[in-house]
Amino acid sequence: MIRVGVISDTHGYFPPSVFTHFSECDEIWHAGDIGTLEVLESLQKFRPTRAVFGNIDGQEIRQETAENLVFTIEGLKVFMTHIGGYPGRYSPDARKVIDQEKPGLFICGHSHILRVMSDPARPGLLHMNPGAAGIHGFHKVLTVLRFTIDAGKISHLQAIELGERGKMKISE
Repeated sequence: MIRVGVISDTHGYFPPSVFTHFSECDEIWHAGDIGTLEVLESLQKFRPTRAVFGNIDGQEIRQETAENLVFTIEGLKVFMTHIGGYPGRYSPDARKVIDQEKPGLFICGHSHILRVMSDPARPGLLHMNPGAAGIHGFHKVLTVLRFTIDAGKISHLQAIELGERGKMKISE
């Protein structure tokens, strides 16, 4: 059994409350648009972190992360990328990896919209987008996801609201 916290679109900042919400997680997964190496390093110091780079990430972050991650953990095959789309509207690159790797869980960021949904065209595939945990973008509420994987199954899935974007204080 493993507990996972998923975050995306930090764009160089996330509220410190993330550490409280992820305190019982074994790993953190960042689905891109990290923003600064300091964000990545603070997550890595806190918990083992898997991360992909996003479209705003510079060379420094791209050297530390991958564009796509495909891995199996606790019997579940996972595919994570930044720009992936949604079931029925995947990006061409994401669709190619999904069709080739046949993951049970697909995670992406980019849209700043929290969404969890099954793919009706691909039974057994769950899509997750944790929304955005940073203060840059059009989203109104900062969000992350937390869940457990055990014997290939996802359970205890929680969507967590971290606060309203306009009310976040960078010195928090």
